[in-house]
Amino acid sequence: MVFLATGVALRAQAIWTETAPGVWKLPVGKPEAYNLLTAAGVQPNRAALEKLGKTAFPLPKDDISVRVVDGKTYLRFPLERGEQLYGFGLNFQTVHQRGKILTLHMDHYGNRDNGRTHSPTPFYVSSNGYGVFINSARYITVYAGSGVRQDSKNPPQAQDRNTDKDWSAHPYSDAVELLVPAEGVEVYVFGGPKPMEVVQRFNLFNGGGCLPPRWGLGFTQRVHRLYTADSVRKEAAEFEARQYPLDFIGLEPGWQSKSYPCTFEWDKTRFPDPAGFVKDMLTKNVRINLWTNPYVSPDASIYAQIKPFTGSHTVWVGAVPDLTIPQARAIYWRQFDKDHVGIGVSGYKIDEVDGNDSWLWPDVATFPSGISAEQMRQTYGLLVQKQSTDLYHARNTRTYGLVRASNAGGSSFPYVIYNDNYSHQDFITGLINSGFAGVLWTPEVRASKTSEEWLRRFQSVCFSPMAMINAWADGTKPWSFPDVAEQVKTVAQLRMQMMPYWYTEFAKYHFEGTPPFRALNLEDGFIEKVEKQTAVTNLGENPYQEASTKEIKDQYMAGDQLLVAPMFTGQTSRKVILPKGNWYDFYTGRFAGAGEVITVTPGLDKIPVFVKDGGIIPMMPSLLHAPKPGQKVDLEIRHYGEKPAQYRLYDDDGETFDYEKGQFSWRLIEVEKQKNGTLKGRMSAAEKGKPDTVGKVTWRFMTN
Repeated sequence: MVFLATGVALRAQAIWTETAPGVWKLPVGKPEAYNLLTAAGVQPNRAALEKLGKTAFPLPKDDISVRVVDGKTYLRFPLERGEQLYGFGLNFQTVHQRGKILTLHMDHYGNRDNGRTHSPTPFYVSSNGYGVFINSARYITVYAGSGVRQDSKNPPQAQDRNTDKDWSAHPYSDAVELLVPAEGVEVYVFGGPKPMEVVQRFNLFNGGGCLPPRWGLGFTQRVHRLYTADSVRKEAAEFEARQYPLDFIGLEPGWQSKSYPCTFEWDKTRFPDPAGFVKDMLTKNVRINLWTNPYVSPDASIYAQIKPFTGSHTVWVGAVPDLTIPQARAIYWRQFDKDHVGIGVSGYKIDEVDGNDSWLWPDVATFPSGISAEQMRQTYGLLVQKQSTDLYHARNTRTYGLVRASNAGGSSFPYVIYNDNYSHQDFITGLINSGFAGVLWTPEVRASKTSEEWLRRFQSVCFSPMAMINAWADGTKPWSFPDVAEQVKTVAQLRMQMMPYWYTEFAKYHFEGTPPFRALNLEDGFIEKVEKQTAVTNLGENPYQEASTKEIKDQYMAGDQLLVAPMFTGQTSRKVILPKGNWYDFYTGRFAGAGEVITVTPGLDKIPVFVKDGGIIPMMPSLLHAPKPGQKVDLEIRHYGEKPAQYRLYDDDGETFDYEKGQFSWRLIEVEKQKNGTLKGRMSAAEKGKPDTVGKVTWRFMTN
């Protein structure tokens, strides 16, 4: 490993420190005190990292180069032939990142995956089973296998474009190179040996994934921006009358007396009794979530107090609180705690903390803490997530909300990213990439031109981190297209039936670091190097060859057991790539295929979903609201295929942080094959003194 500081070359071999099992740290130059991890303020889950076990340093150290020159840090990591890269943030159009040139810069959605995104996470995962994280809150430039050095160990051959039909404008590159505009940085390498274990280690190092309350995994409706308390009550009553599930309602900007910039105070003409309104909705088992952005209106009651602790520039003429300063945090969040959380508001939708350049503070802005405008922009989403979550933690009640920006360190915060893009296909690609970025992303339903589009979008959100309609602009309802209203209701009810499964998969995210929604590339054995492929006569029908040569950006894993292949408007059939092993249709249990590419024609009513051989899916009755703490719920446990299997079902009170004190349980579900060939299931008893919300258990064997 070579270090170059102001032109002087130094050699050092033993400076990588294993800071946690399978996680190595390298300080380069003079790392800045403020970075992504200090902004997030989270601690690694070391006990869970210990369970993943030891692994060897995954890269040849001599091939890693770091230099500090002219106040900038240059990093280089080796690449092998056939190695693919994933990550570098929440991308919406591409999954494969090798060959890309990116500037990791907090921004809203653009029309290219160029690094400007809602979560420009400086972390990448290799198909070879390692990951690299750059702990910097700067705009980082990435050359992900796109630059060719003269001293490369594996240089490409020069080609004559005049005569060589294979000439390429992008010659082979054997390195990832990164430029950090600072005179030092912390570098982390995560071992595997499998790509999934790399992602797990990254999430656990950032505190583990979030564990939402059960109600957060139900259904949410964001209502029109100018709704009143009576409008909201009426809409909730209509959901109940039509028997559509509903767990929380989101109020858009009109709940505030002024917004863009915000007062954070209730508009008393629309909500004359906020505390009474929130309490009334809670008695109906419907929670209230509030939209906001962080920019303080001159008419806000806290404006004079907080102004000395704000930035030099405004956003929509609103002051920008420097939330790294304790006084600013105290003034700002005291208002939220008093007027919102204290009366029972369940959470927030935090808008406009991402971009774009024309309305956020410019990079020439200054902040009283001395944190640069660039660093503040890269981390503001982390700050508002962390500090709002702390409000709820202090009251021992969980929250689940929406945010426009996140970054490395944000895995444990109970927020789902959203944006203003509305491409259904991009939504699914974003969902796939979220698993590499350590964030959650929702493909929300907003508007549709046809009933087919409405249903197809609705099907996707019910297999995502947050099942949501965002009707802020036009007040649409689940039943707005009458000809598919029943199908919409059916998939919303399915979302509720699957709550035991979703809740358990999120528990794995928290305790084990396994992202609940992720790329097929993280499936064990799915990534294969090209040179190791077995010869096939039809490349298009071999999923492992296809995984190496073609991006899979329209199907994904939902938890450990399910493969989801969304349908888009106009499609009547589609191809689905099935990983190794037997797979079965989720709805019927029929055998679908094994390690092959299949074509499905599901009809309009269903989103294609497939279950692994031996897959166990715990389901409950379709309730209108998530179960309350301590409420016992009957379970139907489905088993698919022929393989004996085990599944651990997670349980806690569903609302508090008591699980951090050990108040949770894992109950073992087992399915075994009897001597006569039939399958039989059993579930372990609840631990004494631990949560037990399981009522009557029935078994359903989804066999052909």
